[in-house]
Amino acid sequence: MTRLLRVLACATVALAPLEGYLLELDDRLAKVAPALLTAAWLVRRVRRRELPQPHPLHAVLALFAVVLLASTAVNAGSAYAAEYLLRWLPFLVITAVLVDVASREVPVRALLAATVGGAALAAVGALHSLVAEGRTRATGPLEDPNDLAYFLVAALPLLVALLDGRRTAARSAALAVTALVLVAGAAATFSRGGGLALTAALAWLVGRRALPVRAVLGGAAAFAALGLGALLLAGPTLDRALQEKSFIAATNVDTRELRWQAAARMVTDHPLLGVGPGGFRGGYAAASHNAEVDEQTPVAHNMYLEVAAELGLPGFGLFAGLLAVAAVSSERVLRAGPRRPMAAAQASLVAVVVASTFLSQQYYLPLWSLVALVAAADLRRRGTDARAARDQ
Repeated sequence: MTRLLRVLACATVALAPLEGYLLELDDRLAKVAPALLTAAWLVRRVRRRELPQPHPLHAVLALFAVVLLASTAVNAGSAYAAEYLLRWLPFLVITAVLVDVASREVPVRALLAATVGGAALAAVGALHSLVAEGRTRATGPLEDPNDLAYFLVAALPLLVALLDGRRTAARSAALAVTALVLVAGAAATFSRGGGLALTAALAWLVGRRALPVRAVLGGAAAFAALGLGALLLAGPTLDRALQEKSFIAATNVDTRELRWQAAARMVTDHPLLGVGPGGFRGGYAAASHNAEVDEQTPVAHNMYLEVAAELGLPGFGLFAGLLAVAAVSSERVLRAGPRRPMAAAQASLVAVVVASTFLSQQYYLPLWSLVALVAAADLRRRGTDARAARDQ
């Protein structure tokens, strides 16, 4: 059963950025690995009569679930309330499951490696869509290039965690190639938010002394050489892509301002329990006074404003509490053991936080899996400290 849990947990995080490919095969495939992991975890705990090890994250998740259900009940008449409730709940469940299995059966390092592996495959798909399919912005396994950039940039700092351990030339070369593929895939999306998130993550790694400046400069030089080669081979295509991106970027600035203003109005008008899950989509036209005639049910393109608008200030506070618990837990683990792995996880969370300022990413796994893995590492640290105290 332990081996099965490891396979299913790693598959859950690895397949998340490949969701689009799975959906093309069957609408239910993307849910198979998380569902099987949850079922296997439940069977394991019932057979062994074990309860999950408690962590403050569990309390925040439970309270958030209460607010989520209350908001749904109050706004039951909303067109999207039930649909979006069913989008939220699996993330809460899989977060709790990942915390437990990663604190016991599944090494945190294995899950970090699986996250990177899945993202690397997604990056290859992104480059394929750009080169072979003639897309002006890479999409590959995800329809929206910005969402794809989010996955790739969130995974990139985790390579630093994989540097710890036995170092060989082949291993170092493989990690370097993986990093280059992830950066190239993210760059091919032409996502400005992804670029800002990557910059913030790298700054965090350098500031926490988990990554030397020379490594960043070396990576930048390698990427510049790759970019120069791409420019020489496909200059007209890249020029067309940049022109299209410039036009889209100008439009995005205006539309995002409209959506943020609409979300802020919803928070002001419904501060306690919001407009309900999915309520931003349903209420955007009215809140924005039909500001976008051709887009009546969009997302807010800001995770924090969208959560606050839909679940109210208590829901937003608990959602922010998930990030706060992860920040505190990761710092405890970092100070108690090797710095590099947890600094890498922190940098990945920084990338998620920054990218989500421009995207609605609460319905994608990186945020939830990173929070879960940090909490699991904290539980493992507690176990180590307890054993050390008993030995003394």
